[in-house]
Amino acid sequence: MTIPAGLDRIDLMGVSGHGYHGLFDFEREHGQQFSVDVSLGLDLGPAARDHDLAKSVDYGVLAKGVHDVIEGDPVDLIETVALRIVDMCLADESVQWVSVTVHKPEAPIAVTFSDVAVTIERSKQ
Repeated sequence: MTIPAGLDRIDLMGVSGHGYHGLFDFEREHGQQFSVDVSLGLDLGPAARDHDLAKSVDYGVLAKGVHDVIEGDPVDLIETVALRIVDMCLADESVQWVSVTVHKPEAPIAVTFSDVAVTIERSKQ
């Protein structure tokens, strides 16, 4: 992760949910667990100085939004899940940079593995 200089960070790790994302019919029928990590880059100084959550990001609201995407409309690729979450995060005017990693530990892969994940990073600048 490369957060731009001058930005602070909020990390939300391991938001999990049961989603129906994947290319195969059995993935769409039975679903599987997905886990998401989110890092947000923003200036936390105003919130810290003023003790004002409105000048930060409410990570409870963020977690609910991530969970809703995981359990929402099915898509073929976890890349699409990640991009939906990135777009949701960047809709907050205080967020200047975001990194989203979507984990699919039950992916239908023919060899032993512990996890497969995609990461998308975007910035407003």
